[in-house]
Amino acid sequence: MALTQFNQTTSSPYLLPELPRYDYDLVIVGGGIVGLTLAAALKDSGLNILLIEAKVTSMGVSKGQAYAVHMLSALIYQGIGIWDKMLPKIAKYRQVRLSDAEYPQVVEFETQDISQDIPELGYVAEHQALLEPLQEFVQNCQNVTYLCPAEVVNTKYQQNEVVINIKIGERVKLVKSKLVVAADGSRSPIRQAAGIKTHGWKYWQSCIVAFVKPEKPHNDTAYERFWPSGPFAILPLPGNRCRIVWTAPHAEAQALCALDDEQFLKELSRRFGDQMGKLELLGDRFVFQVQLMQSDRYVLPRLALVGDAAHNCHPVGGQGLNLGIRDVAALAQVIQKAHQAGEDIGNLKVLKRYEGWRQKENLAILGFTDLLDRMFSNQFQPVVFLRRLGLWLMQRVPMLKVFMLKLMIGLKGKTPELARR
Repeated sequence: MALTQFNQTTSSPYLLPELPRYDYDLVIVGGGIVGLTLAAALKDSGLNILLIEAKVTSMGVSKGQAYAVHMLSALIYQGIGIWDKMLPKIAKYRQVRLSDAEYPQVVEFETQDISQDIPELGYVAEHQALLEPLQEFVQNCQNVTYLCPAEVVNTKYQQNEVVINIKIGERVKLVKSKLVVAADGSRSPIRQAAGIKTHGWKYWQSCIVAFVKPEKPHNDTAYERFWPSGPFAILPLPGNRCRIVWTAPHAEAQALCALDDEQFLKELSRRFGDQMGKLELLGDRFVFQVQLMQSDRYVLPRLALVGDAAHNCHPVGGQGLNLGIRDVAALAQVIQKAHQAGEDIGNLKVLKRYEGWRQKENLAILGFTDLLDRMFSNQFQPVVFLRRLGLWLMQRVPMLKVFMLKLMIGLKGKTPELARR
């Protein structure tokens, strides 16, 4: 893309003030699902965008990651105009079954709890099912330059611009931008270099993730069963496959992963239950540690954090990626409106509108997932009584049940304009 030039005539008796020279209006660091979604959301914004991704193949692809995609996230992708490209490769779920270990009370959430017009409650997508349509979409956006592989060497924040050194192969390229958005993950080098502190903790638990193929149909049903060791989720996928997210204390999780396939399936079946018959293990299993993290700030002058660069939460309820997608929709709305109004999109006053919108909403979800995990991952009898009373009430008090369902699928809080198109 051409560098915009502002020429001055030295013979003029009146020298105009020198205007900043930008290569790009916006530089997005991180070309994963969240960074790509931001670029896609700004396709008609009139902003000149550079998207930088360091790795050709993301970690999510190599580990076969999969995600719950909530209703609000689906509406955001519909608003962008990419959902139809994703939908054929992902699974829908029409029912969620929530239970507590062997306690017989099961809370069943169904589409009619919200509306007769809603065909499904949510979706489950493998990493590539989201990533590949986004990559293709962004590569066809005229206002986006996509650099991959490329790496940010350093950033220098100045009053009117950000100066960024980018390593491409053996070359280092210098670009100037009005704004940098960090979408570079939970260990975000951009966040760390900017000196933004985070608070939170690592849980005593790790998550085992694996794909299985059950003997019987999954019937488009998602399961969340709480055990004293931690939550256990079964997510439906295309081809009658399921994604397992099994939370357990670190040592137990490592020991389970070290079992041979036959022993692992035996232990898995105890948690899974017999509702789908015999299980077949597909591919490798992976373990990752669980943490909660919230950044003290989501913005500084000419810098904004989105997705895992800003926050992490417990995987219970599948909130993580969905929070990042909501961040992106909010930030895209804020900076596009500011640009249309002639405001500087990197100005702190503009970016504070995004922070004020998303930081508190994310904190509420982080607190909710933390409370769920702590309430259900113990055997302290007063807590056991309270949580089982909660399940009993949810099944019998429609207003409470609908509130919890809407909270889980993203229909509480401020709705971005992209989701209302």
